[in-house]
Amino acid sequence: MASRRTGPAAWSQDRLLRTLIGALLLLPYEWRVPLCGWVMSRLIAPLAGWDRRVRDNLARVMPDLPEAEVRRLMRRVPDNVGRSVIESYSGREFVERAARHPVGGPGLATLEAAHAEGRPVVIVTGHFGNYDASRAALMARGFRIGGLYRPMNNRYFNEHYVRAMAAIGEPIFPRGKQGLAGMLRHLRGGGMLGLLIDVHMRDGAVLQFFGQPAKTALSAAELALKYDAPLVPVYAIRAANGLDFTIRVGEPIPRGTPAEMTQALNDSLEEIVRDHMDQWFWIHRRWRVPARASAA
Repeated sequence: MASRRTGPAAWSQDRLLRTLIGALLLLPYEWRVPLCGWVMSRLIAPLAGWDRRVRDNLARVMPDLPEAEVRRLMRRVPDNVGRSVIESYSGREFVERAARHPVGGPGLATLEAAHAEGRPVVIVTGHFGNYDASRAALMARGFRIGGLYRPMNNRYFNEHYVRAMAAIGEPIFPRGKQGLAGMLRHLRGGGMLGLLIDVHMRDGAVLQFFGQPAKTALSAAELALKYDAPLVPVYAIRAANGLDFTIRVGEPIPRGTPAEMTQALNDSLEEIVRDHMDQWFWIHRRWRVPARASAA
């Protein structure tokens, strides 16, 4: 899917973002990351309507959450988003820091064995912590991980967004026909592929996430079954200092139907989010299915 938006409005929006990112990159890493979090949380989020989005999502899935916690998440969630944006634009500094992040969990042995045997692996994560941190940390340890990304609607912004992702590690593949062939070659060649599970997919299966119906792509499970690849959830959990991460490699998902395996991925993500509520991107329009809809 190609980026579509062009014209004066899209160009102006991109120039503003380029200016902000460029100015922040002039600062030391330990300053720019919390500052971008503050700008996103205190300035951009209220103007962009993210405060309402966070509140509405929480009201749907956790209606009994105390008001004080809702307000805390309205600030902390966009703070994490802002930190993630500037981290992913920090290139070499971000990658070098990621190489020092501890990596562990019950699924790490599966990744190591597949890497040694030249077998493909489908790695699945969500918009949690900073998903680029897990990719960078694992690549620093020698794993061949390709990333699938959705091109930004703003074509001007997409140009430097793709460069930033490529600076963290390649190969990367755009969603759609353009990247499909390269992605499949990578898997057939024994590479690992990183996918995100937690965005609304118009043609996805209606599964459960936080007890509510959410359309979810089955493609990760389908690829794992087709290529006899382990399906492994991986999460980058932001540390208390706001700058570093712990990379957790979860248990491989047992074989089953694509819907069963994908539901297990949703359950895995929900579990880690419940433990770290402020690290998931509650700004997403994740639930676009009427609450009465049943799971597939």
